[in-house]
Amino acid sequence: MANISLVPAVPADSLRESISGRVLVPGDPGWAETTCGFNLAVTQRPDIVVEATCTDDVAQAVRFASDEGLRVGVQATGHGAAVAFDGGLLINTAAMTALQVDPDGRTARVAAGVRWQPAIDAAAPYGLAPLNGSSVTVGVVGYTLGGGLGPMARTFGFAADHVRRLQLVTADGVVHEVTAESEPELFWGLRGGKCQLGIVTELDFELMPVSHYFGGGLFFDAEHASAVLHAWSEWVTDLPDEANSSIALLRLPDLPEVPEPLRGRLTVHVRYLYVGAAEPGQRVLAPLRAAAPALIDTVAVTPYSAIASVHCDPADPLPVWDTSCLLTEFPTDAVDALLAVAGPGNEVPLIVTEVRRLGGAVATARTTANAVGGRDAAFSVYCVGALPPPLADITPAAGRAVVGALQPWSTGGTQINFHGSDASRPVKAWSDDARARLDALHDHHDPSQLFRFAQPYARER
Repeated sequence: MANISLVPAVPADSLRESISGRVLVPGDPGWAETTCGFNLAVTQRPDIVVEATCTDDVAQAVRFASDEGLRVGVQATGHGAAVAFDGGLLINTAAMTALQVDPDGRTARVAAGVRWQPAIDAAAPYGLAPLNGSSVTVGVVGYTLGGGLGPMARTFGFAADHVRRLQLVTADGVVHEVTAESEPELFWGLRGGKCQLGIVTELDFELMPVSHYFGGGLFFDAEHASAVLHAWSEWVTDLPDEANSSIALLRLPDLPEVPEPLRGRLTVHVRYLYVGAAEPGQRVLAPLRAAAPALIDTVAVTPYSAIASVHCDPADPLPVWDTSCLLTEFPTDAVDALLAVAGPGNEVPLIVTEVRRLGGAVATARTTANAVGGRDAAFSVYCVGALPPPLADITPAAGRAVVGALQPWSTGGTQINFHGSDASRPVKAWSDDARARLDALHDHHDPSQLFRFAQPYARER
């Protein structure tokens, strides 16, 4: 770490004079809300918080932190927090919710605090849709900077592939308008690099001409886990690019808000989205529907505004631990290996163990235009488990067991948005050449390592 010290007493009053949003120190009303993220297992303990309302607030806060010798972190929704931010100045961008849609240009512009559901709702009246994540409560900017692998990725690629412009505040407090023409190297690195180059305060991106999809979920009882997983692994081999799917072993809690057939038991959830008409979508899905009797079948023609119903990700904060890996293939032996550690008969605290089919536009769209890594993988695997204190060791062990069991088919890498909480694993989200370019950008734009973000990857110095 560079010579950035933690300062015990921060002159907050001087900062308040230049910030339109709130400036908070420990004990102030609102402190808990502005420092709390989505993952309750990660506790933020900054010295001071700036609740930014505009780009100028962010720039002023960065300049203040640099002058005072404070590290800088940023948080909008807190979904990406993998390590705690201790000391320094935390910029919370959740109040930056400006959002515009240009239906003629099929683009949207969002400020740093916008979440996906408002962006989806703003685009829907025009028959357009963004390349959002499976969870619509995730922030647009952080998700996109990490690549953005969503429910339509096989059809259209990563969200980062469709970014037009970024507004960036660098470590010197300077505001940059970053496009392919104005700053091509920054434009390359910010889209998929998830790197510590600065704070993105605005994002312009393309919208897709999608108003409805044919999709939803198929839920199966645990007794059919082997049959369904094997059928799915064979079925996804030749999926058309219009079809997107993942499969998950679910262990949902025994709570009233969980549908009764899924409550407190192991089930298998096939997620499916077909971009196109219902009839060809039905034909593609037919082999999976025939694999076993479904407990629940929600697949239907659905307005895109209801996209959250495909994955059914949790909307409320939880203490969790997560990990992931990328696979070159998911053959019969890999299915058996996964079932051996996370299938029926295993008492593991993993809420979700997901395998997602990649390929399609994920592999082919604009492959040299940005820093997105992991395009060569055929599948991604993601595990997330609850992490209350009694499970502090058990949940990580279960997740690592899944990754270990699938090691024979692993690419050796991850995607940065899914790298997870496992600090024992090195970040291998980019090729060596891409990582070298990102490091060079970091050296140039933040030589003192002012920024300390939720998923730090930079070299230790």
